[in-house]
Amino acid sequence: MAFDIDMIKKVYAQMAERVDKAREITGRPLTLSEKILYSHLWDGTPSKAFQRGKDYVDFAPDRIACQDATAQMALLQFMQAGKKSVAVPTTVHCDHLIQAKQGAAKDLMRANETSNEVFDFLESVSNKYGIGFWRPGAGIIHQVVLENYAFPGGMMIGTDSHTVNAGGLGMVAIGVGGADAVDVMAGMPWELKFPKLIGVKLTGKLNGWTASKDVILKVAGILTVKGGTGAIVEYFGPGAKNLSCTGKGTICNMGAEIGATTSTFGYDDSMERFLRATDRNEIADEANKIREYLTGDDEVYENPEQYFDQVIEIDLSTLRPHLNGPFTPDLATEVGELGEKARKNDWPLKVDWGLIGSCTNSSYEDLSRAASIAQQAIDKKLKSKSDFGINPGSEQIRYTAERDGLLDVFENLDATIFTNACGPCIGQWDRSDRKGEEKNTIVHSFNRNFSKRADGNPNTHAFVGSPEMVAAIAISGRLDFDPMNDTLINEDGEEVKLDEPVGLELPPKGFAVDDNGYLAPTEDGSTVEVKVATDSERLQLLEPFVPIQDSELQGVKLLIKAFGKCTTDHISMAGPWLRYRGHLDNISNNTLIGAVNAFNKKTNFVKNQLTEEYGGVPDVQRQYKAQGIKTIVVGDHNYGEGSSREHAAMQPRFLGVAAVLVKSFARIHETNLKKQGMLGLTFANEADYDLIQEDDTFNFVDIADFAPNKPLTIEVVHKDGSKDVIMANHTYNDAQIKWYREGSALNLIKKQNA
Repeated sequence: MAFDIDMIKKVYAQMAERVDKAREITGRPLTLSEKILYSHLWDGTPSKAFQRGKDYVDFAPDRIACQDATAQMALLQFMQAGKKSVAVPTTVHCDHLIQAKQGAAKDLMRANETSNEVFDFLESVSNKYGIGFWRPGAGIIHQVVLENYAFPGGMMIGTDSHTVNAGGLGMVAIGVGGADAVDVMAGMPWELKFPKLIGVKLTGKLNGWTASKDVILKVAGILTVKGGTGAIVEYFGPGAKNLSCTGKGTICNMGAEIGATTSTFGYDDSMERFLRATDRNEIADEANKIREYLTGDDEVYENPEQYFDQVIEIDLSTLRPHLNGPFTPDLATEVGELGEKARKNDWPLKVDWGLIGSCTNSSYEDLSRAASIAQQAIDKKLKSKSDFGINPGSEQIRYTAERDGLLDVFENLDATIFTNACGPCIGQWDRSDRKGEEKNTIVHSFNRNFSKRADGNPNTHAFVGSPEMVAAIAISGRLDFDPMNDTLINEDGEEVKLDEPVGLELPPKGFAVDDNGYLAPTEDGSTVEVKVATDSERLQLLEPFVPIQDSELQGVKLLIKAFGKCTTDHISMAGPWLRYRGHLDNISNNTLIGAVNAFNKKTNFVKNQLTEEYGGVPDVQRQYKAQGIKTIVVGDHNYGEGSSREHAAMQPRFLGVAAVLVKSFARIHETNLKKQGMLGLTFANEADYDLIQEDDTFNFVDIADFAPNKPLTIEVVHKDGSKDVIMANHTYNDAQIKWYREGSALNLIKKQNA
């Protein structure tokens, strides 16, 4: 069935007029990204052309999606907004709080026991405010969205950085913090700096061992983890049309790993096939009526250099399989070259686990291609040298794959079929074969491979590849195995070679499911009671943040000067900490414990200027808070890279951090800081980072004159009494300065609603 079909018809009904007007105003042909952006302006029909990378623009997204770990805080905030129901279609998906350990049935049962309080809260609050609820086990948010809610030409936001997966169905889908989602739920516009545009022209056709995953692994190697920041990546060309819809989703999904605002593809036959296969014929019929508006103009794709800020070209026919990693998703290596690189860098060659699934690669096509390799291993009398774990993307995929015998193939190879959930991809993995911090290697088809990401071990070397390549590497048990050229010895002592993978874009018998796990909200939720126990360890009702006074920004202490990569995982870890995502006080005990202190290169070990002793970051910060002292965090490039989790902004804010001063920000995190009423600043001169000393105190000299396009002056007082004056840039506009002055964006919304 097609959810929210009337909303989709309305979007399509106004799209042609709005796009035509945008063409007239800009005086040129338009990319797909621009068509979607200009047709979703808060003010309706376009009246001016926007400058990419400069103009802040108010948009009206069509829908919102939230996963259970982030939905808790988002909905706790929405409960403060004074609204009876959400203003746009919204869904909540329970996929993050299910730990992979023994297998689907036992793991799901355990999750329902240990997290029942959170699931009950999310179900009740969804029922009260008109939100669609997907039960635990229903599937991974982004695969469920692709199968049920994504539609060509639409705009959605989601409280997860991999919301961008829906670009595989021609959407502009963007990951945001919960406060952004709350704005839209409350009927407010959503603000975004008009993105720059990166065009990726795909020619040729995938063949052999190369998969859609290798496209984005190649792009990540080209653009790095921050090369897409502030931009939408738009894929086009004959090669793009040769990719499946779910393959496009994989590519868009990992666009989050290059910092891109989102990624997207123009509507084509593969998208139509997917819509019809997932029982959404009505959407396909409507999309076909305005087909030319759901892709970039011909002139754009014929002369991309004239219309994109940057153009990359990739020939799919010559693209080779990649394994990216370890510790960063942009360290790209072709499979045949990985052995030499691993030996040079002393990466463990023995592979302990092969993990297939996650929101990135858990489609029917993915499972079928990986299963074709697994079946070969069985037929050729090969035993897998590594452990296998499989996470299907949704109950619909799991049910269909079981019906068609795909899951049996994996189980015959002794694989563990985990729940239709995120599992190891987001650190929800009780790994049985490793204890402590033993150096080891795993391969997976996930999107992220930061240190500690999958299993909490900083010495787990994780490499990212396609499902079929992960299957082959896991069967061989060696990181340096090249299935295109190498052979294996089977149980009979014979030398055998794996054949190229084969797969099915869509199930020949169609998708099937017994219970997809969806619960529709009641029409009138006014009588629904949302209960949060006062003594709960998991949930805590929020108190509004108090505005930071100018006087509090004198004598600000340094909390930590973070060295090198500092992602949202370093600022607010996942894994076992996910249980506290709805309890701001409790989860604040993990604040910045993964960040490396620049002065001693240790984690969670910083100097307390009040006692001259060292302690954990949250412990030291709580002592500053008790004394009413505001603090500052100093960081390196791309600070806040990774997940969209707003906890990475809310926790420091809750504990008393007033400002974050870095060389550069990841987009979502910078916005999250602004939403929570903090100062997110960048060094005007990056070299000033080196001036910051361990015992420094900061005076914000001209904070009273905080204004758009006006740098702030900060006096840095060193322990010996000497001083340095540094300039700090910011990107706050008038509206965002109001958020800061009110204490948070939510405070302003409540004030306006009142």
